[in-house]
Amino acid sequence: MDNGQELGVRALKVQGIFNQFDRNQDGFLNRNEMASLVIAVNPRVKFSKEQIEAILDEVFRTYGEFIDGNRGLSFEGLLRTYDDGAGDVDRDFDALGLQLPEKPAPLSTPQREVPIGVLAGNNVEARNAGSTHPTAALVTESSPSVMKSPPSIVNESSGQVSRRMSRVPEWAKSANNGIQYEDTWRLIEDLEVLLKRRETKIEGKRKQRADKKGAGLNGLGSTDWEDGTEQGEGAGMKRGEGELGTDFGVFKKDLQELRERVGKVHTPDEAFDGHMAMGKSLFEREWLEQALISFQLAVQLKPQDVRAHFLVGNSLYSLGRYEEARTSYQKALEAGEENAQEWQGILPQVHVNLGIALEGEGMLMCACDHYREAAILNPRHYRALKLLGSALFGLGEYRAAQKCLEEALVLKPDYTDAHCDLGSALHALHDDEQAILEFQKTIDLNPNHVDALYNLGGLLKDSGRYERAAEMYAKVIQLRPRDWRAQLNRAVSLLGAGEQEDSRKAFKEAFRMTNRLDIYDAIKHLKQRKNITAFAANAEQSATGRRTLTHEPSFIQVDRTKFRQANNNTTPREYLECALNIRKFQKHTRLVSCDISTLSAAIDRSGYLRANEKFGAAPTQNEKVVRKAELEKILPGVLQVHNPDTFQSAVRAINERILSVLDRSGSGRVDVGMFFAVLAPLCGGPVEKRKRLVFDVLRRRVSHPREGVAPNADVKYYMKLLRAIYLPTQGTSELAEVHGEDDKVQVSFPEFRGMFDDPNWGFGILSTLVKLEQVDRVRHNGVLCGACDYVIVGPRFKEITKKFNLCSTCYSEGKVPAHVKLDEYVFKEYSTEAEGTWGRFNFFGSSKQLNAQAQAV
Repeated sequence: MDNGQELGVRALKVQGIFNQFDRNQDGFLNRNEMASLVIAVNPRVKFSKEQIEAILDEVFRTYGEFIDGNRGLSFEGLLRTYDDGAGDVDRDFDALGLQLPEKPAPLSTPQREVPIGVLAGNNVEARNAGSTHPTAALVTESSPSVMKSPPSIVNESSGQVSRRMSRVPEWAKSANNGIQYEDTWRLIEDLEVLLKRRETKIEGKRKQRADKKGAGLNGLGSTDWEDGTEQGEGAGMKRGEGELGTDFGVFKKDLQELRERVGKVHTPDEAFDGHMAMGKSLFEREWLEQALISFQLAVQLKPQDVRAHFLVGNSLYSLGRYEEARTSYQKALEAGEENAQEWQGILPQVHVNLGIALEGEGMLMCACDHYREAAILNPRHYRALKLLGSALFGLGEYRAAQKCLEEALVLKPDYTDAHCDLGSALHALHDDEQAILEFQKTIDLNPNHVDALYNLGGLLKDSGRYERAAEMYAKVIQLRPRDWRAQLNRAVSLLGAGEQEDSRKAFKEAFRMTNRLDIYDAIKHLKQRKNITAFAANAEQSATGRRTLTHEPSFIQVDRTKFRQANNNTTPREYLECALNIRKFQKHTRLVSCDISTLSAAIDRSGYLRANEKFGAAPTQNEKVVRKAELEKILPGVLQVHNPDTFQSAVRAINERILSVLDRSGSGRVDVGMFFAVLAPLCGGPVEKRKRLVFDVLRRRVSHPREGVAPNADVKYYMKLLRAIYLPTQGTSELAEVHGEDDKVQVSFPEFRGMFDDPNWGFGILSTLVKLEQVDRVRHNGVLCGACDYVIVGPRFKEITKKFNLCSTCYSEGKVPAHVKLDEYVFKEYSTEAEGTWGRFNFFGSSKQLNAQAQAV
């Protein structure tokens, strides 16, 4: 007999002994019943009453964790006494004349389990359909089934059923537990004893460490592995390893023996049932790596079973292995497609979990497709509707998000996360009063809902209610002490409320948390403005004997026609304003980090514009129009972004600015060639290569591309799209209005380049954008802007008459210091520190150079 069989037989023998003396059938052995057991298994020993009482006192004290008040010792406690060597189970079993029960036959008509595993999203979803916000936990629910009670205990007495239910994990107590065989029940009973034994050891070691540290005892709900799950992905797989130490190897060996025992059953169906049950018990106890092993063994036995693939995906997701989880969910869908009617109860949840796994990788558009499919398969799936609304909000599609979230709340009015996300959508739609109500509903349902507190703080800050905003951010910091963004927003709110000293302290704390340079500049700016205010007030008092200046010096905004350029190298104000806006989008989407050759390689890998080798033709027209979700799959290789949150933010910006224009009909499909062509000018690399790639993409869009020329109609349409996307304030003049009608059907690259560089209807602003790419990190030795008092970073604009400097933002917005009022402002641009130094010492130049500069001014 192998070790696995011994473990099961041993437990059965202990169970037989326990049942023999549990005369009141309450599932426990009280003192009288325990006394009878001690006397019965030692027939040759004459115990006195005092000896029996002493033995019972020792047992009840040593195994106090298994004692339930006056009811006595549980089955697990009796099993532990034998495990600890307090008795010989084989000798006692034989002494009592007991026999092992015969092995029952499996059910003739096993019923299929229909589990519904619910993943909690990180920033998106909670631990169940109505709980609060994100980490990566997993909950398993069960839907109604034909089977109303566990099949293997139908004919047992109520006392036997009660005892069995007390020895199995929570998931197995459900009427829809999916267990088909009696051997499986015995397996999970033995596994439950093993798991409880290990957890008792873990708890004991934690208690010892806590006592040594002088700290209070932490319950199982605040264990090290739980703390780890809050810190990052995959923390759950380390559960208990550190505490068990060398015992962890013993634990894994015990589990392996149980798996070998499962492998030696009569039929593959029994083995599948056993591995699935082991996996569920281990998963419920957060032994995720071990649960994954059991589910994978089940998949090997039944590759076409949707449930097995589904639970493998749940385990992988909980371990933070999102890409592998996505693959498992896709296999579950493929298996379900072969018999959709049989698996209709679980397929909606597979789609939901696949969507959540895709969100874990940052793929919001792909996730939306699966949330929609889940809602179609089950129109009352409020969680699918909520997740769809949250994903649409993440993509900037606020109206659609509002509709989905409202539908979810109709189905579940107390859904806290749905109220919170609906408030965010309403705020984005400028319905701030209703947004405040939604955030307040969320806080009423859950006062510690961090996202609602954070978002309400932002809304109050934007509306000028700084004191209340600071209070909201303070509550967020209480719940998440290391949230530097909340600390930074609190600092801004305090500054708006006039609490400069508290604001300075909050800024310093935020800087200490993250060491970001922009926060350092904000602190320096705050000090500078404080010093200017004090200097101005002192100067006023010295000159007039009065002190009326209590506010800081400000700026004025002048008419754009008053700004002139000192020379041709100075960028016009209106050009710079557009270029700064494009540059902001370029940084946000990380396109600036994408070299033009990387985009070209991504286009070739996608195959959408690849010529047909057999016929020498490009793809058909239908192949050029693709779903937005398909484009999203290409973007990771283009943007070179590995953080899912950063990728989501970039996709959102691209969707709002580019895809919304390319998909004006709302069909969800876009012209892939035009999409690539619109991205190309904003990628990094030489300007000529950017233009050449745009021309090549336009040339390859047609069914039969010609070498060296692109369709004139496509070029015109592209220019119109380019200006609508990046220069919406300047309009989209038709080519015919500028260049007149022509009969040319094709355009060569030199002709295209001339059209592209035209500032009136092309994209001539690219030269200004390239200049910003090169100099927007130059700091000019700490020179301050005369309007906003911030350190100038990027191009510096110096007024040649009054000698004050402006940053690029203030220059583009027409801001000047309040004390400088001129009929005309003439500016000279300095892109680098060296140019500024040359400007200060240009008197060393020749008289010819000086005269040329004077004439330019």
